[in-house]
Amino acid sequence: MPFAQLVIGPPGAGKSTYCNGMQQFMGAIGRKCSIVNLDPANDKTSYEAAIDVRDLVTLESIMQDEDVRLGPNGGVLYALEELEENFEWLEEQLEKLGEDYVLFDCPGQVELFTHHDSLRRVFTKLGKLGYRLVVVNLIDSYALTLPSLYISTLLLSLRSMLQLDMTHINVLTKIDNLSKYPPLQFNLDFYTEVQDLSYLIPSLEAESPMFARGKFSALNEAIVNLVEEYGLVGFETLAVEDKKSMMALLRTIDRAGGYAFGGAEGANDSIWQVAVREGVGKMDIRDVQERWIDNREEWDDLEQKQWEEEQKRREQEYEEEMQMDGDDAPPPPPPDSGVKVRRKKEKTGPELTDVPEVDGS
Repeated sequence: MPFAQLVIGPPGAGKSTYCNGMQQFMGAIGRKCSIVNLDPANDKTSYEAAIDVRDLVTLESIMQDEDVRLGPNGGVLYALEELEENFEWLEEQLEKLGEDYVLFDCPGQVELFTHHDSLRRVFTKLGKLGYRLVVVNLIDSYALTLPSLYISTLLLSLRSMLQLDMTHINVLTKIDNLSKYPPLQFNLDFYTEVQDLSYLIPSLEAESPMFARGKFSALNEAIVNLVEEYGLVGFETLAVEDKKSMMALLRTIDRAGGYAFGGAEGANDSIWQVAVREGVGKMDIRDVQERWIDNREEWDDLEQKQWEEEQKRREQEYEEEMQMDGDDAPPPPPPDSGVKVRRKKEKTGPELTDVPEVDGS
């Protein structure tokens, strides 16, 4: 039973960077992972795609087709419809990957996962092939800096969850950049847990004079109530170059998709599966705020110091090994040929009298 992540999100959220980083992290923990590029416009990826939809259809060929006459956005929608019609091609390519964990890098046009049906139908067919799927919706954490952006992000995430109707995890990416942006009005947990949004309305109205007018004020309250009534949206956080952050997110994804629980009897489970069940890799949102917002510089200095100490330790071990390999060091043992050599002991003392004397006459 193969597992897979469906990586979606608006342009600039870091989908390709995430796929590249997640593949490297999975390789480090001993999990074989392959990436499938489903974006017909993505001709320069930072990773090596095991399957590339551009081998089936490209955005350039669609836009140059005089019978179609589509622009970039319409061309991507058309390409996904072509993929849906030729799903057998994708199925044949996936069979070659066997039981690999798969990351599907999807296009960034929000129409594809808000109201266009082709991508949803492709996902449904993947599920019928036996894949255990988790949708990973990436959002740039810059959206937290403005109330209007944040509320728009909530609506987009909610619409995607309702449209795709699958196991869904929303992720705020580039969390390590938050310290460079204007300070947040509330602690990070207010945004990740989507707490009482009515506190944002005054800030939203202050953002633009237009938002404070009667009809817009009523609309703001209606949107806030809509999101809160569904109660579905929440966010994980990610700094893709941070090992602890990546571990915490993968733990959440594995638990959501069932990978962490292994077989029915728990037999032959990997060390990672056992560790996730025991809670290894869990991060509190307060720790995230401490690391990346409140005291980022102190943490950066601490990690730099730890890295330098680790480098010194490795250099010292290397020097000691080089000294052991010097002239005074004992020669290394010869390779074992598998042949057992037994040396004959010399006979001394009384045993020599047992040798018969040779008569020379």
